[in-house]
Amino acid sequence: MVFTKRLRDGVRRGEITCSVRIWQRPHVKVGGRYRMDEGEIEVDSITPIGLPDITPALARESGFLGVVDLLKVAKHGPGENIYLIRIHYLPPAAAPSTRKAR
Repeated sequence: MVFTKRLRDGVRRGEITCSVRIWQRPHVKVGGRYRMDEGEIEVDSITPIGLPDITPALARESGFLGVVDLLKVAKHGPGENIYLIRIHYLPPAAAPSTRKAR
């Protein structure tokens, strides 16, 4: 699941917890983890929605200025199905220590 560069900091900070995507079919699955920079995005839920469900508040929650801004980015290919995807960011795990205890 790819986020436009301008949204990535908001996702990492936990400010953006959902994404609206227009696809032919879902490209992610609930519980799936998808690489984003050094961490991962985990999908919490996928809900089919309609165009009237995309409100200015939902657009802002998704990291956009408004509905038109969101719709310019949300469409991926020839899809017509709209999905609300709830996500959370998982920071990179701390690297295991390579030092041996003495």
